[in-house]
Amino acid sequence: MEKKLLRFFEPSVTLLFIVMLLFAAMTFLADMLTLAAIEAGVALVLFIIYLIITQRKRTELRNYILATTNSRDNAYANGVPFPMAVVRVDTDEIIWANPEFHAAAGIRESLFNRKISDVIEDFSSLWLVDGKTEYTKEIMLYGRRYKMFGNLFRPAGQNAGHLLASIYLFDQTEEFDVRDEYIRSRPIVGLVLIDNYDELTNNLPAGSISILDAELNTKIMSWVSDVHAMVKKIERNRYLIVFEAHDLARLEAGKFSLLESIRTVLNPTGVAATVSIGFGKEGADFEESNAFAVLALEMALSRGGDQAVIKDRYNFTFFGGRAKEAERHTKVKSRVLAGSLTELIQQSDSVFIMGHTNADGDSVGAAAGLCCLCRKLETPAHIVLNRKTTAAANQVDLLAGLPAYADVFCDADEAMLLSDAQSLLIVVDTNRPDQVESKPLLEAIPRVALIDHHRKAADSIEQIVLSLHEPGASSASELVTELLQYAADPTDLMPEEAKALLSGIMLDTKNFSLRTSSGTFEAAAFLRRVGADPTDVKKLFQNDLPTTIARYRIVQNAKLYEHGMAIAALDYATTRATAAQAADELLNVSGVSASFVLYPDGDTVYISARSLGEANVQMILEALGGGGNAATAGAQIAGKDVGAVLNDLKAAIDHYYET
Repeated sequence: MEKKLLRFFEPSVTLLFIVMLLFAAMTFLADMLTLAAIEAGVALVLFIIYLIITQRKRTELRNYILATTNSRDNAYANGVPFPMAVVRVDTDEIIWANPEFHAAAGIRESLFNRKISDVIEDFSSLWLVDGKTEYTKEIMLYGRRYKMFGNLFRPAGQNAGHLLASIYLFDQTEEFDVRDEYIRSRPIVGLVLIDNYDELTNNLPAGSISILDAELNTKIMSWVSDVHAMVKKIERNRYLIVFEAHDLARLEAGKFSLLESIRTVLNPTGVAATVSIGFGKEGADFEESNAFAVLALEMALSRGGDQAVIKDRYNFTFFGGRAKEAERHTKVKSRVLAGSLTELIQQSDSVFIMGHTNADGDSVGAAAGLCCLCRKLETPAHIVLNRKTTAAANQVDLLAGLPAYADVFCDADEAMLLSDAQSLLIVVDTNRPDQVESKPLLEAIPRVALIDHHRKAADSIEQIVLSLHEPGASSASELVTELLQYAADPTDLMPEEAKALLSGIMLDTKNFSLRTSSGTFEAAAFLRRVGADPTDVKKLFQNDLPTTIARYRIVQNAKLYEHGMAIAALDYATTRATAAQAADELLNVSGVSASFVLYPDGDTVYISARSLGEANVQMILEALGGGGNAATAGAQIAGKDVGAVLNDLKAAIDHYYET
């Protein structure tokens, strides 16, 4: 509004000279002849300067037209029917503009040059310097919408050192409006799944199930009532929703309130309903949008459910997922997967088992359990890890001393030489390709199986022939132990392997205090029966005195942030195991609900995070490129120092509690 007023009161060149001559005439009539002569002289000099400047502009424009057109006469005779201006690149000054440009921009011809950035907000001529001919941003002038094109030229003559540019505005208001309406009305396909429908309706009479279904239907219909969506119940626990794209923002603004409101639906035993929601958008047609919605729903379920996921052509966007993951896998599923994994191993010449970098006790324990299964099936197995960087050195030493493990451990380079097209790779305790011990090995072996308990990441491993992915499980060691109960005999498992598996479970559950379920204790009981003494396992976690002192030094340097977050930002390197233990130790401090330990290692900053369950550290660190689960997570940030990462972490914590 301010610029519009300034342009309204801005005089034209002609009006300026008329006013100056009027002043000279009035002075002459007042018998002040000398002053009148001076005023008339000044007006004349300024008029001559104006003519010179105008002629120079015309000369530069004529040179440009001669350089860029084949017919000067046609260019001048026909004119330019659309807004056009000639701009000096180094100063952004408008040295000439046609009447159409003046009308579109709402400006008048002025004695002094105006900058193009004063007319078009945030304008930059860098795109012209870079050799581009089209401006990427849309131009809005007085309610009309334009596309801008342009090119550079260097005029001949005394200003040859200056770069000039011609810019053209094409009014595409109607086209842009049609495009925007098309985008706003694109179909969004949504799928809503009642996560725990079987649990809600278990052992209920038909009448109670009907009442429960009616309550669920009411909640879902009420949620989408304002967006005029089409809702269709396609299965007993699944709904199809179709609406226009402009309404998706309204659901996002409401933070997908169905995730919370559905919890008010309780069965007679007091179990609350939960939902997972998947949306597909930007598909080429309904079929592709529906495929995106299916992928989004699968992603939501693989991350523990109770959340909404939006899948477009390129990315996943996550909402919710703060609740504790429910234990969803069944004994039937474990039995089926145990049979499938057994068949895969038997069809392979060799098996390579690989966890994440800096393998911890859970990763090594799960690998040891799979080695037991391979030994039973008489298929050579190799555990791929770097023994210099592993955080489970005690477990590795325990296993490496066994005759059966004489040739089992190998590094990534050895694994590449030993593998072939008939090999099977089993990835444990991670689902992200960038976090495995050897990404080249992952890409080299065509058949990959996955056993993991972390929430599925958007960039998870894709080439999987078998997947046991359960975010509700305590650890990868628990999942492998369940498989062994169906695929092997208790006598096949050596006591040392049982200890390694139990140490993995104890590590990720903090000695059975976090993320435990009935399956966790069943797995521990099985391992205890085959020789895993908890006392011996406890010794595997013992540290020497310098490591213990280093851990408490980290705790001593920690500071409390908002929402009960304890953060220890170190300016020196430490080991991954020490940082993780310090993060665990911080949870023992009263008032601390989650802990973060940051430490540098080369040009990378590592974060180890732990939570008591009130805060989802996986969601916090996901904003920094990390991953994990609600209680245990980590991240690796390259190219930043600890101070910068600390600021990013605080921003991620604030965002987590704001949304």
